[in-house]
Amino acid sequence: MTRLGAIISAVIVLAVIGFASMLSFGPAPATPKQAGVSRDVPAPASTPTTSEGLRVPVAGVPRSAIRDSWGEAREGGARGHHGTDIMARAGTPVIAAADGWVEKLFESGRGGTTLYQRSADRRWTYYYAHLAGYAPGVREGMRVRAGQVLGYVGDTGDAGAGNYHLHFGLTRMHGDERWWQGDNVNPYPLLARQPAGR
Repeated sequence: MTRLGAIISAVIVLAVIGFASMLSFGPAPATPKQAGVSRDVPAPASTPTTSEGLRVPVAGVPRSAIRDSWGEAREGGARGHHGTDIMARAGTPVIAAADGWVEKLFESGRGGTTLYQRSADRRWTYYYAHLAGYAPGVREGMRVRAGQVLGYVGDTGDAGAGNYHLHFGLTRMHGDERWWQGDNVNPYPLLARQPAGR
């Protein structure tokens, strides 16, 4: 084989590998009626956004106060918890954990008043649930910056009256998946550790 032939063969192999990596061979994605995303995966070794990491999405809550509630039994053990609950007083501002845009404002039985934020690179969705309400001017499609107020801590949905907290979820997205699809990822390790360079 000539050198040119070897180079062409290598380019073809790389193109095939690249194309195959864009395909999804997992189970069919969930629908909104299935109440959320379809698969669970371990937390990534690095942050899903930048070297700055995720901000704690409840104003004034230190990283040390966050407890890992991933996988805890819900509904009498019928399902596991897919997120991190951050306890706070009613009405405490809920802030964007990273840059991105508001993809969906949604009312659900479990999550109550919820907000789905897509990351700036479209690879992640941040899920904010049990909100008391949205911040003034928050709307679908708007760009948000890390630290921007999105809403307020509440007890809507299945949180239980007086059980004020933010349920924060993290979903790894693939291609053009919609706001309710993707892979559940435990956000706790990304919220509890100090971002790089601080």
